[in-house]
Amino acid sequence: VLDMEVTQKPSRPHWYERHVQPCLAELLGSALFIFLGCLSVLQDSGGTGRLQPALAHGLALAVTVAVLGDI
Repeated sequence: VLDMEVTQKPSRPHWYERHVQPCLAELLGSALFIFLGCLSVLQDSGGTGRLQPALAHGLALAVTVAVLGDI
């Protein structure tokens, strides 16, 4: 009795996963990053200076990476 393992070649990802999905992730991430950054500057509450926009951009980037990181 011969024990032979049959291995399949890994299939290539679909064109949508290779081209469209990364572009949509980039578009969504950039839009979120820019929207939250601009909104934090518009809603500046007095004496926060540069801290509020910096934190807003950092949190937007962290959320974007956490949500879209595996694409």
